[in-house]
Amino acid sequence: MILRDPVHGLVSFETEESSIVPRLLGTREVQRLRRIRQLGLTSFAFPGAEHTRFSHAVGAAHVMQLLLARLRQIDQPLPFWQRPTSERGRDAIAAALLHDVGHGPFSHLFEAVLPGHVRHEVWTTRILLDPSSDVHRELAKGDAGLPQRVADLVCGKHDLPYLASAVSGTFDVDRCDYLLRDAHATGVIYGDYDLPWLLRSLRFDLDRSAGAEAPKLAVDGIKGITAIESFLLARLFMFQQVYFHKSTRAAETMIRLILKRAFELLANGARLPMVLPAMDAVAHGREVSLDEYLKLDDQELLVAMRSWEDADDHVLGDLCRRLSKRALFKTIELGNVESDRPEQEALDIAREVASRRGLDPNYYVALDRASDTPFPRDKNLVVVFPDGRRKSLAEVSFLLGRLEGQTLSRTRIVYAAELREELGPALSS
Repeated sequence: MILRDPVHGLVSFETEESSIVPRLLGTREVQRLRRIRQLGLTSFAFPGAEHTRFSHAVGAAHVMQLLLARLRQIDQPLPFWQRPTSERGRDAIAAALLHDVGHGPFSHLFEAVLPGHVRHEVWTTRILLDPSSDVHRELAKGDAGLPQRVADLVCGKHDLPYLASAVSGTFDVDRCDYLLRDAHATGVIYGDYDLPWLLRSLRFDLDRSAGAEAPKLAVDGIKGITAIESFLLARLFMFQQVYFHKSTRAAETMIRLILKRAFELLANGARLPMVLPAMDAVAHGREVSLDEYLKLDDQELLVAMRSWEDADDHVLGDLCRRLSKRALFKTIELGNVESDRPEQEALDIAREVASRRGLDPNYYVALDRASDTPFPRDKNLVVVFPDGRRKSLAEVSFLLGRLEGQTLSRTRIVYAAELREELGPALSS
């Protein structure tokens, strides 16, 4: 199989170990990713951000092939049982392709409204291990243990730490692809970095002094510092400029409020023009089945919200109509940016203003918190110099030393636009 990709150019899956990719692409669970956008509602701020989880999955599998090729160039010092064999390569490529198969609608948004905040990784594991799924059946053909091994890799577990971290770690194929893909689709340059050079700068950490049973990935102390700095700074900049963009966060907040209202109405026995089975299960306290979850995608939820524009409930209808025509809520960023008021005080002021204007403060005002740690402390990724010296990334890079463990956060009051004239001055004073 040969594909054309706007980020990586020609992408091919023609080897024996990658032959599992065309088989998995035909499963309903992977095809469902075509109907889930990679960046959710980011297209409200960046019109080109219409790419899907499907294209990202293919890209991640391709990057895994590139990584495996690099590892095989440098695996001579390893005993044969620690090398990336063809079987291990197949497992890793499958895990890279399937790492997001459990994602719900609108990126990470829908999982936040499910009871218990079930993360997409949990749904991914359920899909991989459920004998009724197409993905499970395809993986299990000829190798009954493959679904479990792929599930373990997706969760960052493997006998070889370098393979585990390649699927789920500080530097993994998921991030390698999505930074480039998201930057390309949004039209920004912040996520661009030198992937070929970064892969070229990787080597194995052969240090056994810490009692490690298998090698980990390391960065070459001569070639790799600038490359890994560029990669981690790209992630920081993409969160600052794209993922935490105020219009995206406002739109996502509106959807959360819409779903909150819909669940409340359903739980109280109200009838809505269209109800998705998974939503009905959530509203009535039932566990969402795998089949119900797999029927959720961006298109289904958008159609449902379009139908709710005509709902008898004024709040639900109004919120859906606003979103449909992109009449987004406004935002005020707290924390000495646009207002230095404490969160709860700011929220109380906003709710009071909404009440005076006749708007339900539970649905026309919200507090939005967004945070990420672009470079978490990671003892598994080190810099190795030609003379064998090992140092942490933070020790050899001034930039990464300052960035390590730091959390990027944005806290905003999100509110209906008609409150702006009164609320803006009240929060800014």
